[in-house]
Amino acid sequence: MNRISEITKRDILDLFHNGIEIDDFFETKKVTYLYFGRMEELEFLKRLYDLKSMPSLDSRFPDAESDIWQHTVNNDDYPFCWVFEDERFQLQNGTDETYLKFICEIFHPTVRFEKKYWKEFLAEVNRLLQNDGYELYPAEKISNRDVYGWRIFQPEENKMFIPYSQRNAKAIKEKKIALSIKRCARNQIYQLLQRYNDIYQETTETGWQYETSTSEEVFNDIRQFYTPKCYNDQKQYVETGSLQDFICYNSPYCVIDAIEFFEKYNRSNNFESQINEIMKLNDIALKLYNGKIVSTFDSQIKSSTLASIQEAGLKELIQEATKHYDEGNFKIAVEKLWDAFERLKTYYFPTLDKKKSINRIISDMSGNKDPYKELFEKEFFDLTAIGNNFRIRHHETIKIDIEDNRHYDYFYKRCLSLISVTIQYLDSGRML
Repeated sequence: MNRISEITKRDILDLFHNGIEIDDFFETKKVTYLYFGRMEELEFLKRLYDLKSMPSLDSRFPDAESDIWQHTVNNDDYPFCWVFEDERFQLQNGTDETYLKFICEIFHPTVRFEKKYWKEFLAEVNRLLQNDGYELYPAEKISNRDVYGWRIFQPEENKMFIPYSQRNAKAIKEKKIALSIKRCARNQIYQLLQRYNDIYQETTETGWQYETSTSEEVFNDIRQFYTPKCYNDQKQYVETGSLQDFICYNSPYCVIDAIEFFEKYNRSNNFESQINEIMKLNDIALKLYNGKIVSTFDSQIKSSTLASIQEAGLKELIQEATKHYDEGNFKIAVEKLWDAFERLKTYYFPTLDKKKSINRIISDMSGNKDPYKELFEKEFFDLTAIGNNFRIRHHETIKIDIEDNRHYDYFYKRCLSLISVTIQYLDSGRML
């Protein structure tokens, strides 16, 4: 796919070539950041490219690695940021996937210089990429540091965050969701939230500065949906501004709301993992994921798995499917997922036709072991038959109607199961 315009690529090159301006207390200053971070330039490029198999532009040398060493180490006469315009690296005229993989590597924990301005450059790069429909995001962690992948940028239609109790109000009322949080777990949650209950300065539009805390901001957010209350000593349900009382003496769904809103203001990478440890310790089948509490039974495809997809069209369909599923639009979610399934089968096109592409995928998944090969061949065949026989992607009258949302749920989870495993076996090595 080629969505990223030459304008965006030029602007990103300018960032690394010329630096960016940032606010530093009462002044604005320009800061720079090397795209290869704390590494040597050649060392960085070897993480992504097999330089020994790439051609040299200098007739004196047999390959790109020797050529680049000569002109960046021995003589150092290549212009700054030369790689962005060198046709061998396909950053100017190659696919979006090639370009995005390169940009993600700039911000990898092994590469980036933690004490420099990588976060400011990441934010600016993201701002530019979003104009063309992509964004970088924390896909997984190494040593508790974010590893960034790329995905299709999906701007929120509704900027207001809807907390757990309100997103699931109907299911809670109909008792399709039943949740209990024991007192010991509530105390643990409160202690953790209190640890992240920061005090900081805010400034109004008129310039007036005031002191506030995370819990105060959380209560303000909750009041947009309901009045924060708790049970007092007389078993009366009364309004409260006490974080401890709200967590320890309230509906379990309100406790979940508080966790989500604390995550919204959280400035630490540890909050999510610590909350999830408490959930796991107390056998609560929920987890905090991407800012929302979700069921551990119904969690969607992992960010790290999504990050491994190197084809933008496939990634976009899977993202759309998971978004619609999370919003309860099961019919559209299943349709998008089956579109993704069909696109997945042609992953190696045009190098291979559809049938050979499927055979390669199954061969990689099975390790050429006959029992697994037969298993995955049958699963691909069965899902294809479901798509052909039921009214999922096509609208002919001869298709079998799906009238029960629970059947949509079954089709979705079965298809997602195969896709989420399959994409882990797709090409994920070097660019060249």
